[in-house]
This record gives sequence, C-alpha cells and structure tokens, in this order.
Amino acid sequence: MNSAELIASFADFAKEKSVDRPTMIKVLEEVFRTMIRKKYGTDANFDVIINPESGDLEMWRTREIVDDNSEDIWDYDKIPLEEARKIQPDFEIGEEVAELVKLEDFGRRIVQTARQTLIQKVKDLEKESLYDKYKDLVGEMVSGDVYQIVGKELIISDAEKNELILPKAEMISKDRYKKGEPVRAVIHRVEMNNGTPKIILSRTSPVFLERLFEQEIPEIYDGQIMIRRIVREPGERAKVAVESYDDRIDPVGACVGMKGSRIHGIVRELQNENIDVINYTENLELLVARALSPAKVSSMTIDKERKRIAVYLQPDQVSLAIGKGGQNIKLAGKLVGYELDVYRDIKQEEVDDEDVDLTEFSDEIEDWILEELHRIGLDTAKQVLKLSSEELVRRTELEEETVNEVLSILRSEFE
Repeated sequence: MNSAELIASFADFAKEKSVDRPTMIKVLEEVFRTMIRKKYGTDANFDVIINPESGDLEMWRTREIVDDNSEDIWDYDKIPLEEARKIQPDFEIGEEVAELVKLEDFGRRIVQTARQTLIQKVKDLEKESLYDKYKDLVGEMVSGDVYQIVGKELIISDAEKNELILPKAEMISKDRYKKGEPVRAVIHRVEMNNGTPKIILSRTSPVFLERLFEQEIPEIYDGQIMIRRIVREPGERAKVAVESYDDRIDPVGACVGMKGSRIHGIVRELQNENIDVINYTENLELLVARALSPAKVSSMTIDKERKRIAVYLQPDQVSLAIGKGGQNIKLAGKLVGYELDVYRDIKQEEVDDEDVDLTEFSDEIEDWILEELHRIGLDTAKQVLKLSSEELVRRTELEEETVNEVLSILRSEFE
C-alpha cells in the first residue's frame, strides 16, 4: 500500500464519520510521526506534509553535516560528511541535508499497523464527539424509536442513529414499549465507560415534565410564564408551581387550557399522571395552602428553624390533604421545602374527655412511629383505633407487625 492509497482510504472513512479536515490532518500527522519515532527514535528533525484530498504525503528528514571524525556523528540531527556526499557530491561540513523519507522505507508491517491505528483513532474521535455533543445537551428533550430491548433497558435510536439508553429505573412504572415505537425523554446524564459514551435518558425526572410544559404551553416557551418548582411521583402525581410576569395572564389557566385542553397531552404522555398546577407565591402560608389543595387549611404553625409546619384542618379535610398513599402531603412538603404535619382542628366541645393524646404513649411507642401517625392526621388513641390494621398499613409507611403492636398498646389503655 502506497501513501496515496493509505491516505485516501483514511480520508473516505473520516468523511463518512464527519471528521473535519483540520482534525483529519492532525490525526494523520500524529500517526506518521509515531511511525517515524518507532524507526528513528525521534521525530524532532522530521517534517510531515499531508494533503488528504490528493493523497500526497511528504516526510523530510533534516540533518546537519559534520566531520567524519566528529563526536557528534551519532546525534539524531547530524550526518557524517562521507554519508552526505553519497546523497549529493558537493555537500560541505555545516550544511543541512534534507532527505525524502518514503512510506515504503518503513516496511509492510508498520504501514499496516498505521492503517489500523488511523481507523481506530477515527472511531475514538467519533466517540469523543458523541460524548461532547450530548454532554452539552443534558436536560434537553430527545425523541427516538425503540431499537432494542435488552433486559431492563430500552435502547433508543435517535434521528442520527445514535444509541441512547432508557433504564427501567428512569421509566414511568406504567410505560410499556415495543420495538419500533416512538419514545420521548430528557437526556439525564452522559458517562464515558472505557472510552465509550453512555447516554442515559429519563422519563421520571422533573426536568422531563418541565420540557413537556415548554412544548405544550407557548407562554412558558416565550418566557411569559415561569415554572418555579416541580415535584413528582412519576406516573402518579405531580405539583407544578408557576408564575406569570404579565398581570394579564393567568398562569394556571394558561397551563391547563380550556377544559384541560393544554395539559391533557402532557397527562397522556405521563401515563395519566395527575398534575396539580398552582400559582407560585413568596408568601409561605399561602403557598402551603395552595400546595395542599384540594384540602382547605384552617390554620398552621411554622417552625423555620426545624423546617416543619403544623397544618390544622377540619376532620373531613384531613384525608384530602394527605391524599392516596400520602402522595399529596409528601409532594406538598417537597414543593414548599418544609416537613408538613397534619392535625385535626377539633373544637374543645368536640373533644372526647376519655381520649388520650398519642404523645402520652412515647414511653411505649417509638417517636418515629408516632410521627408517622401524626403525618396522616391521627393525634389521639381513639382516632387510631377507629381505623383497621389494613387501612393503617395502606396509609402509613409502617409494617403490619408494627401496626398491630401499636393497636394492642392503645387498646389496653381503654380496657
């Protein structure tokens, strides 16, 4: 293989991989200089001139002529006079000799290795380019088709045929995809594993919901409405706090649309995730009240040092505030950045004199268990005993064994 064939084959491969001309020349020069170092020990006194379009390659070795008896004749950049005059008879000491080094001088094995190295370097450049491209796109929405299903991961092929990964952990629990089906997600993170870029997608990230809002709500895309905060239980429920910079625009109404027309597409994309859109405010009490909607808050006590808020509601509003499986109160707490404790707002005349406050059982029941019961609005022993073991397990994060033990302790108080 001569230099023209080698460079032409590399140039075609590089163009196919979209490698630009300056990078192509740089890679070629680097590989040829590696060949020179292997053969001559150094490339310091060599010039490499490449034209990838014509396939021309010139490698010149430059050395200074010294006396045949000089101690410098072994230096890489020196040549004895006798050897120089074999190249040109009229050379004199002190002049420079420039020799053309041919590709054939390196031997077939080294040239073949160089060809393989060139191809590998282009592949490495392609990987680096892919990593750099997607690293700058983290948080952006991408669309693609399911190319392959491998274990618990989906391999997604984007418009440029790049392979992106959507792990099971980043999918909504109700997501079901078949090969060839379209998928939308955000670029969650980009990793480089053993020189190979790994682009991880997510459909559970709050950023994914934010990008869907930007696509579906023109006022958000145009910057007239800003999303201040988003919290999610993917596939189940989400809360989005929005704010308008234009007093004429109702941010909640603009996001929901006429009869839910705008938000319907987002809900469908998220497998019927229930989305609460609320008006953002710097007023913490008002924000908490809006975050707990549809429940109506009677009053609240804010402890800024402990980042906790005690919220008081009428008995019939407690279950609304807590929500299915405690979702509503968990998300509301995340949205406002405080731990929310729900209490029934019971008038004095409604208090059962025989009932006992749960705090009285702190010597028998651990504090974290009492806090879990308080979280779902249970403040007294009789309030807990009104509920079945199954319902307590469903509404709290307590194990059945723990619930039964608590019920036994509370029952013994009234026996």
